Amino acid sequence: MKPLSEHDSRKLFFCRIFGSEDACPSQFEKVSFEILRKCGVLPLAIITVAGILACHPTRLVEQWEHIQDCLASQYAENPSLEDMMHILDLSYKNLPRHLKACFLYLGSYPEDHTICRDELVRRWVAEGFVTVSASHRRDEWDVAMSYFNELVNRSMIQPVYDFYNVEVVSCRLHDMMLDLIVRRCREYNFVSLVHDPGAVVELQDKVRRLTANLNGKEMPVIISNCSHLSQIRSLAILERSYWAPPLLEFKRLRVLLLLEFPKNIKLRYLKVQFKTRPQQDYSQTHPIVLPSQIRNMRKLETLEIPFEVFSSIPSDIVDLPCLANLIMPWGLLLPDGIGKLTSLRTLKSFMVWMSSSETIEGIGKLTNLTDLSLECCRKFVGPMGRCADGHTTTATWMTALISSLEQLVRLKRLSLESFPSGCCACSDGLSSLTPNFGNLEWLDVSQWTFYRVPRWIGDLHNLRSLRLTVKEMSKSSWEDHSIIGKLPSLILLNLKITGVLTERIVIGGSTGFALLQSFEFNYDGTSHLTFESGAMPKLRELMLRLDPWAWDKATPVGLHHLSSLKEINVYTLELRGSTTRSGESGQKIMNSVFSKAAAAIPSRPAVAVWCG
Repeated sequence: MKPLSEHDSRKLFFCRIFGSEDACPSQFEKVSFEILRKCGVLPLAIITVAGILACHPTRLVEQWEHIQDCLASQYAENPSLEDMMHILDLSYKNLPRHLKACFLYLGSYPEDHTICRDELVRRWVAEGFVTVSASHRRDEWDVAMSYFNELVNRSMIQPVYDFYNVEVVSCRLHDMMLDLIVRRCREYNFVSLVHDPGAVVELQDKVRRLTANLNGKEMPVIISNCSHLSQIRSLAILERSYWAPPLLEFKRLRVLLLLEFPKNIKLRYLKVQFKTRPQQDYSQTHPIVLPSQIRNMRKLETLEIPFEVFSSIPSDIVDLPCLANLIMPWGLLLPDGIGKLTSLRTLKSFMVWMSSSETIEGIGKLTNLTDLSLECCRKFVGPMGRCADGHTTTATWMTALISSLEQLVRLKRLSLESFPSGCCACSDGLSSLTPNFGNLEWLDVSQWTFYRVPRWIGDLHNLRSLRLTVKEMSKSSWEDHSIIGKLPSLILLNLKITGVLTERIVIGGSTGFALLQSFEFNYDGTSHLTFESGAMPKLRELMLRLDPWAWDKATPVGLHHLSSLKEINVYTLELRGSTTRSGESGQKIMNSVFSKAAAAIPSRPAVAVWCG
């Protein structure tokens, strides 16, 4: 861990707490100096203590002096591992009670593991760590998400952002923070993490939560004797293992996570997640057999199997009253009676184009849904609007889908997929949608081709991310109505144009995009895109997707007006070794053209051309 200079230490400390190095009130200057002196010059210590102070609901000098007194005075002169652990332990002790269990639960994950945010908060809820009072307006899932955000704000966990660097989707733990968690978990018998079969055998009674990272090791003893594990509430088997735990003996089990599943196990309490996607024939060689009846699992909240390892789900899954997250692989039909699952918050990734209208209309009864992802087309739609297999027509399921979507007022994320991308070309139905999506933050309809930008998108005032494909983009839809540009919360925009532009797309200061940070433009005629003074003032990343043979050999006009631009990433289908007719590498030409343009931009953005 590289030490910081005194100036950088002050900057890190004050920016973390006050947002600026110069914003520290005068009454805190003396105590801040003493705290920094005791923290030494190690960034982890400074960030940790700053996280404690920043999250106090009120800022009192007495609180800061208390933290100062808790720090060992000898730390600055001779920092040791134990001194650093003392500071980290101080951050744990200052956690509110409701966060301590959530924080220690991170000990269920192995070292250097990237922890999915959504999975983690679902496990917190399943464990019973989240409580909501009757008068609280938010449900337990929203509260759990706020717990995650608070741990990030306190610098207890390190956030991991999505591909566009916009949304936190995962987290990691610093090695020393994990060491602290392991110590506390061992002290409180909170989580047991083992890497060796023998260690599982030697575990004491009353094991509450077990994570077994066995990496394919045989476990014959465990198979014959698991009685001492009967109190387990949470079981995670990481890596491939030949241990088939007798789940029926685990009467108190609330959470089951299998990153690779044992052979010949019939799962009853289930989350299966693969580190890599299985081969296409994996479901034949290592089948998962779901029970024909599942209704007795009345407390089940999350059922997630993201890859295709079985062909059907129990029909009585709709009789699970507590089911809140149902995440299945692509290619499964919506179960009949889906409308009975009124506790659902997450529903992914069922087919609607092969489902009956009555079943699709059942989605509209799921008024607690916040995250919905559906497969709306597979193969190409025929000339009469009939799907390739002849089972149903676009108009039939589209009418039912629109009716359902218009009733889902709590949606925060909506994704409508098609396979292959773009096969849902008849999108007039969705254009006429009149939704009440006041809470929608994330919309992906990029695999549909709209003739114009749907007017209803302009009403999505909380929308932060939009992925959209249109055939045309004209002044009437772009400037006159400013449908996309005036979205006040939009941070990420992915726009693909499939037709031929006859007019320039001109973006200026009056067009909007006040908060946009990432813009992906998928159209080969990049010179049709013009930026004027004041355009996209917070844009940090510009991504362009180009066909090297159709590319007009130009950059967007007015790139120098993008005052905050840090990156220009160009993606092309061209293979790295291909050349143009003149013998030059297409990648080299693109690099040259965009690097020259970037040199004229005051912020000097980095340029990268990605091939393949």
